[in-house]
Amino acid sequence: MTTTDPTVLRQHAEQAYAHELSALAAHDDRPRPPRWNLSPHAVLTYLMGGTLKDGTEITPKYVGERRLMEIAVATLATDRALLLIGVPGTAKSWVSEHLAAAISGTSTLLVQGTAGTSEESVRYGWNYARLLAEGPSEAALVESPIVRAMRTGKIARLEELTRVQSDVQDTLITILSEKTLPIPELNAEVQAVQGFNLIATANNRDKGVNDLSSALKRRFNTVILPVPDSLDDEVRIVTSRVAQLATNLHIPAQPPALEEVRRIVTVFRELRAGATEDGKTKLKSPSGSLSTAEAISVVNHGLSLAAHFGNGHLTAHDVAASLVGAVVKDPVQDAVIWREYLETVAKKRDDWKDFYKACRAVS
Repeated sequence: MTTTDPTVLRQHAEQAYAHELSALAAHDDRPRPPRWNLSPHAVLTYLMGGTLKDGTEITPKYVGERRLMEIAVATLATDRALLLIGVPGTAKSWVSEHLAAAISGTSTLLVQGTAGTSEESVRYGWNYARLLAEGPSEAALVESPIVRAMRTGKIARLEELTRVQSDVQDTLITILSEKTLPIPELNAEVQAVQGFNLIATANNRDKGVNDLSSALKRRFNTVILPVPDSLDDEVRIVTSRVAQLATNLHIPAQPPALEEVRRIVTVFRELRAGATEDGKTKLKSPSGSLSTAEAISVVNHGLSLAAHFGNGHLTAHDVAASLVGAVVKDPVQDAVIWREYLETVAKKRDDWKDFYKACRAVS
């Protein structure tokens, strides 16, 4: 059940960006696939941003290569499902949510994949009280979000597909290939109506955990979401998301100075790549993923420290306290890597002296 309560910590995409979706629909005169709220062109504009004829600004939801989003949107207009793959923090879930919101008007038909995800979560289960009292019946059937999407012609989402056990994964094969789900207990079936499709996400680092069968892979068109290409792109993403989250959380701090955000993103990119931005110094990479999402968390945590225990302005002291916890996941190995980075890279940068001292103080 969705809510429009403004006090919720995080609204669904279709609620938070309702004004943009409404404006796009009003100006959308291109052909729409069956049961799509917007045309593929308008969905792409919603994802990549733009300005409508009446001056309405559509904020970019994805900062990256436009062609990847074109492929993703076009896939959902066919009979192939969409699989978004990438390392942690590459906006897989974010893109999945916004695609479903723009196409179907709801992003809540969601199955969260885990090692404990059962067949019932993907297909259907039973209300056992009614099942015992009445026997198998439509009234006793408990439909999964995917089955509800099939019945209503909407986009369903399955997060972390490779976390799901292989035998449960394979229950998707008939749904995706035949667009039907047999219910042998009722001698019936659910047939997907036009508009139905599935977006799944998977983590590159989970390769080998529960790899997809070749039969299931064929039912998906795969789009690999890379880490942001440039430092400037990643800074834009972090700055934008921090502003949204700080507003939602009512953090009473000034927006972060661009140079502080740039330093955090630079640290993450260099440690992630195993080399400085100029390529002159080789570095060891810590055990954590150091994703863009974690950089956003570091800035937000720093803003909270600045607001409640500082002067309201994000400083190197606030950043350092948040950053060390993000980098040092292994207290032995990562701590050594972090100290080496501080001494061989941060210390030598003239404009990082305050940052170096603050990080040394908490390392």
